[in-house]
Amino acid sequence: MVTTAVLGVAGFSGQETLDRVLAHPELELVALGSDSLAGQPAPALDPRLSRNGHGALPGFVPNADALAAGAELVFCCLDNEGAAALEPPSAAVVVDLSGAHRIGSDGWCYALPELAPPTGRLIANPGCYATAALLALAPLAGIVDPDAGVVVDGKSGISGAGRTLKHSSHAVAVLDNVTPYAVGTHRHAPEIAQQLGFPVTFVPHVVPLRRGLVCTCYVSAAEDPRPLLEAAYAESHVVEVIDAVPDIARLQGTDAAEVAAFQDSATGRWIVICAIDNLGKGAAGQAVQNANLALGLDETAGLRLTGVLV
Repeated sequence: MVTTAVLGVAGFSGQETLDRVLAHPELELVALGSDSLAGQPAPALDPRLSRNGHGALPGFVPNADALAAGAELVFCCLDNEGAAALEPPSAAVVVDLSGAHRIGSDGWCYALPELAPPTGRLIANPGCYATAALLALAPLAGIVDPDAGVVVDGKSGISGAGRTLKHSSHAVAVLDNVTPYAVGTHRHAPEIAQQLGFPVTFVPHVVPLRRGLVCTCYVSAAEDPRPLLEAAYAESHVVEVIDAVPDIARLQGTDAAEVAAFQDSATGRWIVICAIDNLGKGAAGQAVQNANLALGLDETAGLRLTGVLV
């Protein structure tokens, strides 16, 4: 068993990561880090943790103590500032779910498993929008004409904004509304460009859903992109290329992704769509997938990939 610590468990991505660690057959939870819950038992986060089937869980300790617990695997679910200040243990595999180490960070490898598996023990987990955009576009980078403009329209449920309360996440601001935000300045745009090798016009929107994310990408391509997508994900147990329109509802609560491409009959441009769960493949599920690869474990261990719930 691989001893495991989770930092920042009180956030959405931290709680989702904890849930997958508890379901993982090869991971042993040894430390729960949360500065806000330190000193309290695990069920202080969620009463369901008292009936998890694994017996008593460790109580919450400050994040610094969880980091120093000697775990072989550390999931860092802190904000960007907290993660940037992190001093990784000398031998542990560390998966950072924040944006602190995704761009130009020495010693950290940016890892999107299907396209760029981890190459070291310090792993920068991709952002949620970047994950969907790159799954849609990265296999096509060689046939896309960036001079014709590449547009990525992203829409995500409100959990993507995190658990910290702010005006823009109040029900009155979210319900019956679709809100573009960080227009022209979102931090995932340079992350996408870094991996594609060319810039994109990216506009994210908040939609009135708890979870789920879809990126609709508009490109001019030299050839039909569908064979490239099918070849890229032919061996994947996580990403599926489908003929139908990707559907957030099928992916909510899972770690899977759906990708599809359609040609616009009026302009000849291609519309490439990827849907994921922003907390699953867009965060915790991908973090566990990356950890599995870095540790030489079954890539899908602990992931949520099965079921046909209504």
